[in-house]
Amino acid sequence: MSTGGESGEAGILDGYASLEGTFDEMFDEAGRPRAGLEHVADLIGGLTPRHFKRRQRLAEAAFLKSGVTFSVYSDRRGVEKIFPFDLIPRVISATEWEAVNAGLEQRVRALNLFLSDLYGAQKTLRDGVVPAEIVLGASGYLEDMVGVRPPGGVHVHIAGIDLIKRPDGQFVVLEDNARVPSGVSYVLENRAMMKRIIPRVFSNAHVKSVDEYPIRLRGALLEMSPEDPANSSLVVLTPGPLNSAYFEHSFLARRMGCPLVQGPDLFVWQEKVYLKTTRGPERVHVIYRRIDDDFLDPTVFRKDSMLGVPGLISAYRAGNVAVANAIGNGVVDDKSTYAVIPDVIRYFLGEEPLLEQVPTYLCARDEDRKYVLDHLHELVVKEVDGAGGYGMLIGPKAPKSEIEEFRAKIEQAPRGFIAQPLLDFSTCPSWTADSGVGPRRVDLRPFVITGRQTWVLPGGLTRVALREGSYVVNSSQGGGSKDTWVLEDWSSQALPIELSSQSQEKQSQEQSS
Repeated sequence: MSTGGESGEAGILDGYASLEGTFDEMFDEAGRPRAGLEHVADLIGGLTPRHFKRRQRLAEAAFLKSGVTFSVYSDRRGVEKIFPFDLIPRVISATEWEAVNAGLEQRVRALNLFLSDLYGAQKTLRDGVVPAEIVLGASGYLEDMVGVRPPGGVHVHIAGIDLIKRPDGQFVVLEDNARVPSGVSYVLENRAMMKRIIPRVFSNAHVKSVDEYPIRLRGALLEMSPEDPANSSLVVLTPGPLNSAYFEHSFLARRMGCPLVQGPDLFVWQEKVYLKTTRGPERVHVIYRRIDDDFLDPTVFRKDSMLGVPGLISAYRAGNVAVANAIGNGVVDDKSTYAVIPDVIRYFLGEEPLLEQVPTYLCARDEDRKYVLDHLHELVVKEVDGAGGYGMLIGPKAPKSEIEEFRAKIEQAPRGFIAQPLLDFSTCPSWTADSGVGPRRVDLRPFVITGRQTWVLPGGLTRVALREGSYVVNSSQGGGSKDTWVLEDWSSQALPIELSSQSQEKQSQEQSS
């Protein structure tokens, strides 16, 4: 593929070759930009390696100075890390995003109905739609929450639904995150950085905005208040500065204009939650918690927790405080539960799932377990409550010793594992310090907000496996992130720019500035 930079210099996409056997999201097999992405490919391809390197360094320096970090507790070289950022965006056409948006809304609607039923009448269990042993055996299922209806009836206020794109170019669901999904702060910071570093490319690409996320989130959370939202108060509850996602907690509190608090800042009196302030106690109506269920209330869950608020669950049960996401949502984060969500969609909505998902074998089932044990060298095995790319076997790339280790683990505790085929999921052009632009695998975490209505953030967090040949996109294991550009719909009108010498001249002026 060749686009060419200014003054006859090669563009960063000149000579780019996709990875054989994968679906490249920017270019087709013949090296042509995919439908709807032509003008963006031309804009990006007009950047030269010389200027691109400088802009990449500027972006990294700006992230460091701004403290846009995450924590890796196991890394001896240091805890605080910059989330590696790739300046080449991941681009999604308006038409493609419309289908994804509809599928995400459908899935989150079904998840909310399922959780309401699971902690209520449990018809899905009685009717055999969902095997009781699957969900009741999930570590995220909390029997203490049966009979508790959260204010507003919403369980999943913020969902992060991880997607990958198959070799046929279709997005499919990889997993659900309905407990405390993280990463949206990087979406917003990445977008702000793109506007600063390549402003003309960004403005001429005509990308849907993500800036309204904090306002949407605040509005949806306050809608769940047990009292008048206009007179209600909201706080973000964090475990504290040592948490790996503390940057995000403080970022969202600041952008929503509400206090960032820790457990000792709150107390419960007469089944109502209060915030300690210099003006005296102030009532709290909504808590956006970034603490796992087990640590929320030491009088109900872990007795040794110093992070939560004693009595919080009594206030929650009484309906005097809304907690987002609802307590007990972890049951749908369990990878065994994931396997039955298509049946949940059909049961509650009477519809076929708009988004497919990865075929999944439940090791708790005798027939599935036998198949998995016989084909470990072909499959990806995951712990049902694992995260961050840990506790996972990639069979086709694993040594025999690791395969046998997982065989023993599955035989000992089959409920703890699922298996899936290894999908050669999609790649995007990505910047690498050693070899310039090359194809790297990506996934996508869109964020879905539900209050009285459901809203999907256009795009989401694209994570990229920066190591050549890697399938692991997690930041703790060498992955990075990209800005995700969902393009505006120009199907009914001419493109607002001409990809001409005049456009190239504007890029040249930008690159030399």
